[in-house]
Amino acid sequence: MTEVLVEFDTIVRGEDGGRWIPRACGRPADDGLWEGWIEFESTDPTVKPVRTGRETEQHDRGTLLYWAEGLTQIYFEGALKRATATPPVVLRPAEIDVKPAFGGPKPPPVRPSDGEARGGG
Repeated sequence: MTEVLVEFDTIVRGEDGGRWIPRACGRPADDGLWEGWIEFESTDPTVKPVRTGRETEQHDRGTLLYWAEGLTQIYFEGALKRATATPPVVLRPAEIDVKPAFGGPKPPPVRPSDGEARGGG
């Protein structure tokens, strides 16, 4: 079940001057761990809330709550930037019909043994 772990009594200013109230949220993930993210509610009721992607994954709810209670103003500022950032456009390279010249990377250089390096052997 998704829940608000902590609603903070601070305001985070966005790059556009908007004012946001952060809250740490969490839920059990499909793999049995707990995932946490940050949601931001605007002080302007006409602006929709935003959220980050998963910020952390913890073994249990108590550890997730511990993470949430340790978040700082600086962390919120970065999280707000992540939450409001426009996702990059991923350009796929054109498929090419060229085969590599080699079957793998260049092997590491062969180093002479200690005896050969001293001239003995």
